[in-house]
Amino acid sequence: MAVESFPPELGSRFSVGEARRAGVTSGRLRSAELHRPFHGVREVDAEGQRTHLDLMLAYATRLSPHAFFSHGSAATAWNLPVPATLRLDHVHVSVARPRRAPGGRGVRGHSLNAESVSVREHPVHGIRLTSPATTWVHLASEIDHPYDLVALGDAIVRRPQHRRDPEALGSLDQLEAAVVASRRQGARALRAALDRVRDGSSSRPESWTRLLLVDAGLPEPRPAHVVRAPDGLFVARLDLAYPDQNVGLEYEGEHHLRDRRQWQRDIRRYEMLADLGWRVVRLTSRDVFTDAGPFLTRVARLLR
Repeated sequence: MAVESFPPELGSRFSVGEARRAGVTSGRLRSAELHRPFHGVREVDAEGQRTHLDLMLAYATRLSPHAFFSHGSAATAWNLPVPATLRLDHVHVSVARPRRAPGGRGVRGHSLNAESVSVREHPVHGIRLTSPATTWVHLASEIDHPYDLVALGDAIVRRPQHRRDPEALGSLDQLEAAVVASRRQGARALRAALDRVRDGSSSRPESWTRLLLVDAGLPEPRPAHVVRAPDGLFVARLDLAYPDQNVGLEYEGEHHLRDRRQWQRDIRRYEMLADLGWRVVRLTSRDVFTDAGPFLTRVARLLR
């Protein structure tokens, strides 16, 4: 069935109820070319691999006025750095008690205390979901490693570092208020993580690196440290730094290898840092997530 045969106001995702009100017959809604991601939802042009956000936007066409996305689904929409171990094989949909948790194929429903939940509308996607701070609290019992809970908090409070960066998703005060409002399992882990959340980490690996250094008994490095030449010219913004010792740490993601222009900029930047007396430890995913011993030993030696 051609996409053009559907009323254009329906878009590529719509509920069965919307389609019927637009004059689409039951026969057309049963077309084999329409995808059925959820009961009462239809999609056109749904070929290829769909992201979790795509599934959320599809379900949003039938979301009741009292329901909202939460947990891992809300984290996905807020673009928080959830670890790969957090399974997202269902869309998480919540309501406030005493309403019953939603259910159905592909849905994991939750019934939550209204006083412990803050709900917002996403500024881009226009869907109702838990605030970043509430989402962080909900994930505490689902995150396996304590460093990842800190990394999520870091991502929420991170303020803009570049001209095109978005505003911070939340503040330390909002995270604290969300912990106080919640009486959930995982409160102890949340409070421990809250004490370690810092503004300035741009990624999950940077958060992990900072925590690895501190837990190895080394001083806490300064995140997002700006280095300038004696004349005030901007040289670099280091992921982590010990300014008093002129020691910096930089995490090299895969894009540094794939992007030729980025690679050339990196070479020039490290040359300028060396000219200013900086020693930079460059890290990869193996250093941070698999075998941290060698880089921790090197940093300790440089600081001495």
